[in-house]
Amino acid sequence: MTSEITTPAELQKMDPVFGQLSFDNHEQIVFCNDKDTGLKAIIGIHNTVMGPALGGTRMWKYNNEWEALNDVLRLSRGMTYKSAITGLNLGGGKAVIIGDAKADKTPEMITRFGQFVDSLSGKYITAEDVGTTTEDMDRIHEVTNYVTGISEAKGGSGNPSPVTAYGVYMGMKAAAKYQFGSDSLGGKKILVQGTGHVGETLISHLTKEGAEVFVSDIHQDKMESMVAKYGAKIFTGADLYAADVDIYSPCALGATINDETIYKIKAKVIAGAANNQLAVESVHGQILRERGIAYAPDFLINAGGIINVYAEIVKYSKEEAIRRTENIYNTTLEIFNFADTNNITTQQAAMQIAQNRIDERKKENANK
Repeated sequence: MTSEITTPAELQKMDPVFGQLSFDNHEQIVFCNDKDTGLKAIIGIHNTVMGPALGGTRMWKYNNEWEALNDVLRLSRGMTYKSAITGLNLGGGKAVIIGDAKADKTPEMITRFGQFVDSLSGKYITAEDVGTTTEDMDRIHEVTNYVTGISEAKGGSGNPSPVTAYGVYMGMKAAAKYQFGSDSLGGKKILVQGTGHVGETLISHLTKEGAEVFVSDIHQDKMESMVAKYGAKIFTGADLYAADVDIYSPCALGATINDETIYKIKAKVIAGAANNQLAVESVHGQILRERGIAYAPDFLINAGGIINVYAEIVKYSKEEAIRRTENIYNTTLEIFNFADTNNITTQQAAMQIAQNRIDERKKENANK
């Protein structure tokens, strides 16, 4: 008797959503389409055991709808564990709008998307992400209360990027403490890939501490701006993954740590703001561990943004948001120690601790 192996491509044809490799028992996937505004969006709700699913809306020019679906599945799953590891009573969700934010986005499209969010009656709460802005969140707020990251002028917490960057900075310092014996970043060579709102604020923190910062970005003008503002250096090597630096900080899109790059990496610490940095968590997390590279789990150290917008829901102060974000330093060290004690990767350690919290809440809910 012979057995046939179904390829991922064949599986997707048979079962387009549930067959996605990134599908992880997601509770709900919502496809949003509006002909009049040109809106094509997907909302992914991964898990709501801890509370409503909160996560930003990303607008990106995906190559195809499969790519968009895969992204929203991975991102929404990451938000579940990000909230859990950070101690927030929130579930995991994310949304993507298919299109070029600079060329395709219109006020009408954003308003229509907000109406789709409102139709979920609070199961999903949106926020800012790549390709969307605080102004967009203000516009969404005109049609729904299920949005965070609205401007301070309208009673919100404002742009979450600075707090996100501060959390990455704290996580990076903790990783340096673990790897080098000191959390001082003065004199360290650090490559920051991606100079958007989060990347720029991180660069500011690093240069103030005396780090030697190299930058890489697809936009030449942004890199030149980092040179002018902070004295950073533009990375000019042939392969940024093989750069002779102490710390690699991916702050653009995910999956930069993959089969093609992982053995090139010379940095001894990886700590950045990008989501889903490991292309395959189990495989690439283990390789980093075997190579002695300290990896600060992305969903832990980039949680400052959600900590900031969570303040709009539970009504704590800006100072409290900063205090909670600063605690990412301690949690990161705990993750490294837990990983060493249990002989597992830091990604596995963070996921296990987060999952334990979700499981405990699930039991509590069942016993009510």
